[in-house]
Amino acid sequence: MKILDLFNLTEQQQTKLAGLGDVQVIEPQDLNDNNSKEIDAIYGWDAHAEEVLTASPKLKFIQSNSAGVDYMPLSEFQKKGIILANVSGIHAEPISETVIAYVLSFARGIVTTAAARPDKRWVGDQVRMQNYTLKNRTAVIFGTGHIGEAIAEKLQFFGTRTVGVSRHGNPVAHFDEVVTDDQGTDRAAKADFVINIMPLTPATKHFFNKEFFDEMINHPVFINVGRGPSVDTQALIDALDQYKLAGAGLDVFESEPLEKSSPLWEMDNVILTPHISGGFQEYGAEAFDILYKNLASFIQTGEVAVNKVDLSAGY
Repeated sequence: MKILDLFNLTEQQQTKLAGLGDVQVIEPQDLNDNNSKEIDAIYGWDAHAEEVLTASPKLKFIQSNSAGVDYMPLSEFQKKGIILANVSGIHAEPISETVIAYVLSFARGIVTTAAARPDKRWVGDQVRMQNYTLKNRTAVIFGTGHIGEAIAEKLQFFGTRTVGVSRHGNPVAHFDEVVTDDQGTDRAAKADFVINIMPLTPATKHFFNKEFFDEMINHPVFINVGRGPSVDTQALIDALDQYKLAGAGLDVFESEPLEKSSPLWEMDNVILTPHISGGFQEYGAEAFDILYKNLASFIQTGEVAVNKVDLSAGY
């Protein structure tokens, strides 16, 4: 079993993988025309993986080091019978904490105060009476998986009503209500916070568009920690300009890095973070735990133990 390491396995981790049997870890700098044809599995994804996908008839398992896999050639995996797994689940805590940081920044006047700081304006009297608490507010969360559920749980702690939106509309813990996609816009229109954590699929590309934002009658804060292309950027900018939205917290964008010419940089009611909401110091260790479990299972059974991606659905 030869595995191409594209996510910087430590020596200790490589030793642990070797304990599974005849497992040989190949680093990208050691990849050549000969051994690229012998790769059975890949950990991570980059241009080296694209080369191996073409070269190796033995490639049958790929362990992504991310939750989203929309940047991978899923249809090619299907044709070649390749199993793909992701690291879904490890992002729930860091991303949900980021969302709470965004929400509190708007609710408690931090965004407005920060905007006044460059001009050294003391805006206490103005901001104090605009502040609000999260009790009895409503958050509509598009996506009710691990991350959506973690966000809902934290918001409920503050007394916020949580509404989930999913394809199935089935009940999920920590959501006061779960509705289907076709009901989501109606619920979002009356919300205080609209939060996107959906995966990127053909159905979710530009899901948040002009028609969606035009329906927002309660001027909610829009938060995107899902995928950038789920949002029509120009429609979002227009909605902010026209006060259809009270503000936005954005961690992902249609084009990354965000273009320096984007008006979003200059908007006082927008929080921008550079696609960091899922990051945390223990990321490598937690991702490896999933790789180890899946590789052990794959060697024994030809199947993975957890987080198998539905290649047709895209997540």
